Amino acid sequence: MPWMMVAFRPIEFVVTPEVSYVLIADYDALRRIFTDERDWPKHIEPTYQGYSIGKWIDTDGDGKYDVLEVETRGFKGPRVMDGTGLPLHRDNQSVIRERIFLDKTNPTVFHDEITVIDNALTRPWTVDKRYVRNPDPLSDWPEMNCHEYNAQIFIGNENYYLSADGNLMPARKAQKPPDLKYFNQPGK
Repeated sequence: MPWMMVAFRPIEFVVTPEVSYVLIADYDALRRIFTDERDWPKHIEPTYQGYSIGKWIDTDGDGKYDVLEVETRGFKGPRVMDGTGLPLHRDNQSVIRERIFLDKTNPTVFHDEITVIDNALTRPWTVDKRYVRNPDPLSDWPEMNCHEYNAQIFIGNENYYLSADGNLMPARKAQKPPDLKYFNQPGK
């Protein structure tokens, strides 16, 4: 969050009485927004997408809920704001507020007004993400698997990193080199 809501591939909203789900094709992710009037838990297990609590409201008094207001906290880092790589603060105390609603003049447009409050920013940052609705219940849902390159290598129980020049590098400070028993030794 908030990058996961960019929606450069499909996202799907599934609304139930107690939880609204956001299925995100870009990350094969499932985001849960609890709408059961719960309070914030005393302890939140940090995740990259955070913990979201929402409330449905009827803004025009017609008896129908038309806006979902959401607050998300409980982040794990490091995280970035978006594809530019702008880092969010390492304290992970971000608060992200959203107002999700259909456009009243064009029902094929869906808005997600996202406000990011973060100690790396000089003031809250707000954007109105606009999604175009696809009414086809059998629309294309592309599979997203990015296995092109993974530089993480496990040797025994230790994780190492393969650098761009092909050298095996430590993955953490003061990590010992791998045990040579895992490698074929050349004959003398």
